[in-house]
Amino acid sequence: MSRQVQITYDAHDPRAQSRFWAEVLGYLIPGPPGVELADGADPLAAWDGFLERIGVPAEQRNSRSAVEDPDGVGPRVFFQQVPEDKVVKNRLHLDVRAAPGLAGEERMAALEAESARLVALGATRLARHEPAPPLEAGHLVMADPEGNEFCLD
Repeated sequence: MSRQVQITYDAHDPRAQSRFWAEVLGYLIPGPPGVELADGADPLAAWDGFLERIGVPAEQRNSRSAVEDPDGVGPRVFFQQVPEDKVVKNRLHLDVRAAPGLAGEERMAALEAESARLVALGATRLARHEPAPPLEAGHLVMADPEGNEFCLD
């Protein structure tokens, strides 16, 4: 029997991370349980109202956040607030498949375009790895706004 996976990140600002990763992955920030969100409504604002109603103190309302695949296929990504900084390279990272089926310069151009979009959202570009057939198709190494590495593949 297979299992579902949730990917959990430690973060200083879970809400900011959820906004960033929702844009990167094309995911949505889910609304609170039992709350129907109107089209275009800010789910984090809905969470503020929900958390206030159930008695969560204001200083704890950014302690966690999540993003979900709107198609229900990909894993949920959860962000939990922690006090410590990230200090070393990730032992696990996400590969964001931004150029599936492309090769050579066409692939690298697609990755460069996606990199530019993500840098505008707060990502940092760390490295470019050129195609080196037969094993390496080429990829870009990036970091999210809190320094967590990921690859554009």
